[in-house]
Amino acid sequence: MQPRTARLFLMLGAFVAGLMLFSAVIFIVSGRTPAPIVMQSAVGGPFKLTDHNGQPISDQDLKGRPFLVFFGFTHCPDVCPTTLFDVSEVLRALGPEGRGVRALFITVDPERDTPEKLKDYLASFDSRIIGVTGDPQAIAAVEKAYRVYAKKVPLDGGGYTMDHTALVYLMDKEGRFVAPFNLKRRPQEAAADLRRYL
Repeated sequence: MQPRTARLFLMLGAFVAGLMLFSAVIFIVSGRTPAPIVMQSAVGGPFKLTDHNGQPISDQDLKGRPFLVFFGFTHCPDVCPTTLFDVSEVLRALGPEGRGVRALFITVDPERDTPEKLKDYLASFDSRIIGVTGDPQAIAAVEKAYRVYAKKVPLDGGGYTMDHTALVYLMDKEGRFVAPFNLKRRPQEAAADLRRYL
């Protein structure tokens, strides 16, 4: 995890811990649970991009079911294909009740990742994974909204690769950020976790 991303989640964790402590104090003093507090997440937000079929896609298209978000690129040698394979296994483990659950693979390399390139690349993974691209400004905006680090790194002999945040985001059915989604467990366990948000 990049230092910047780690700091963000550390701050979010501290805020949530403080909120829980505040709620506990109210409960002890008054003897009753406080009214629920709805927080606006600092991660995620509205977007309008293009899917791997060349069709417009926005955050509104995903509402009603939880979804996963992962940022990567098709020239990624290891982390991206491994993560997409793991996400595919989780989606398959959901079974029939997970038909409406989607995962977004948002490129950090819009210069090379056209809809056609994404479609070809994703043919090896679960069909519920949607490749997403857009112009560089739109991609930069969604990276900023999700607090994603992405940087072009030149390679010897020409060409480049991308250094980027390799985190899977779990979003609820309203499109709000829930937590980083842990793929370091059996697909059935991860699917059971995701099923709680259906």
